[in-house]
Amino acid sequence: MFFGSCDSPHSWLVSFISYKSKSKTFWKIPVGKVKTFFWNQLCSNVGWALLHLDCVIIDIYIAVFLSNRGAFSVVRRCVKKSTGQEYAAKIINTKKLSARDHQKLEREARICRLLKHPNIVRLHDSIAEEGFHYLVFDLVTGGELFEDIVAREFYSEADASHCINQILESVSHIHQHDIVHRDLKPENLLLASKMKGAAVKLADFGLAIEVQGDQQAWFGFAGTPGYLSPEVLRKDPYGKPVDIWACGVILYILLVGYPPFWDEDQHKLYQQIKAGAYDFPSPEWDTVTAEAKNLINQMLTINPAKRITADQALKHPWVCQRSTVASMMHRQETVECLRKFNARRKLKFIDPVCKPVFLYVFLSSYDQLSILHIVSLLSQGSTESCNTTEEEDMKGRKGTLSTPHVFCMSFYSRKQEIIKITEQLIEAINNGDFEAYTRICDPGLTSFEPEALGNLVEGMDFHKFYFENLLSKNSKPVHTTILNPHVHLIGEDAACIAYIRLTQYMDSQGRARSSQSEETRVWHRRDAKWLNIHFHCSGAPAAPLQ
Repeated sequence: MFFGSCDSPHSWLVSFISYKSKSKTFWKIPVGKVKTFFWNQLCSNVGWALLHLDCVIIDIYIAVFLSNRGAFSVVRRCVKKSTGQEYAAKIINTKKLSARDHQKLEREARICRLLKHPNIVRLHDSIAEEGFHYLVFDLVTGGELFEDIVAREFYSEADASHCINQILESVSHIHQHDIVHRDLKPENLLLASKMKGAAVKLADFGLAIEVQGDQQAWFGFAGTPGYLSPEVLRKDPYGKPVDIWACGVILYILLVGYPPFWDEDQHKLYQQIKAGAYDFPSPEWDTVTAEAKNLINQMLTINPAKRITADQALKHPWVCQRSTVASMMHRQETVECLRKFNARRKLKFIDPVCKPVFLYVFLSSYDQLSILHIVSLLSQGSTESCNTTEEEDMKGRKGTLSTPHVFCMSFYSRKQEIIKITEQLIEAINNGDFEAYTRICDPGLTSFEPEALGNLVEGMDFHKFYFENLLSKNSKPVHTTILNPHVHLIGEDAACIAYIRLTQYMDSQGRARSSQSEETRVWHRRDAKWLNIHFHCSGAPAAPLQ
């Protein structure tokens, strides 16, 4: 087996370890010749070649805790000599593992060997050496499913249905083999490749257990807080239904971008889960079909005996008839909210001492607005406590949790705030109230509108003329309706709203008339107050009064 570490910017220190003699030889070679050296030095007694890149952080795919006693595992690329095929090797440091930890490792390998399914990361080999154990899996290069979703140009309810279908296929397979995963969560849902339509693969069976059919027993407290089922929290006997509960939580997030259960106090979070206290709040759930909500309700049934099974869920109309049942409408708000949810999930792995180094590498994959949000969270300190737990009674433990639900509810409330302030501005126009208009608009307001004959107008004087000479003298009733408002939040203090403005009025002959225009307004918040800084109107004037 080969190991390489970067001891200077221009060379690598490469060592060869023989499986048979455990002897070690070192070579110092130029960086540019590492690949050639790597292939040329492969010999007959090496079945796998592992490229260990200590200096290249991007080559480290996953770093997870094997137990809460400090043993850890790292996943790196490896190549099978006989075929040249690339795989992923999970390297477990076994030097300080307890007997119980060794049993867990053996259990994980035994379980993974049983599972062969296109939606499950497959184990190809298990190699034990002195001080280390290597589990060789499929190399999945597509990253996390949730990260892929936020990078898509289009994402709909039907896409969420396709995702949960693949997840349920993997869960159905492991349940048929009497395996319970116990740690279904976004971090363990990967994509086979970066190609469009790549398969979703379930990973990490470190907490998985073997059961006897539909046996219910107490297998210990294990899982991740937000995805734990009521029966686990109550310390009741449990079995396969715990995985379905987690699928319900995942499906909820897939549809709106935040989880069904949350609270800053972990004890209260657990109380919510045990009570099944979730809902489908407006407005984000208004556009989700009743069939999708029905499936979530069946997955998040408190009584595990009445909870839907994986096979039953696969036959649900919203899953198996998605082309006719699931909505095809693009869910931009879900994508934006999920982006924030993903950013917060990543923070839970960061040690405060490592933040400066981590920040440089991590932020390169995020856009500017997400970076600003992440930097803000880092400066405050992450309080998220969503790490996988096994055999640890966290009932009664009080710690603050990150609240993506709260953040996203704020996200939706800010959108409603923009719509409301826009309506207030239009009301000021209809009433001919220039004073109210100036309180809502920035003094340097820029605008494109038909009255300006296609010219960019800056300042309030242009608008003041209409207020003083026409609007204020008009006594005829005017009614305005905003249709199809679409709000795009630009960071914390800026937003853009586009809408159709339908205006009803009475003409000089006393006849009812209507006019329509397409408008866009840009808003900026200063000192906790929203101000309109730009206005664009296309088509006819919004009202004959202007």
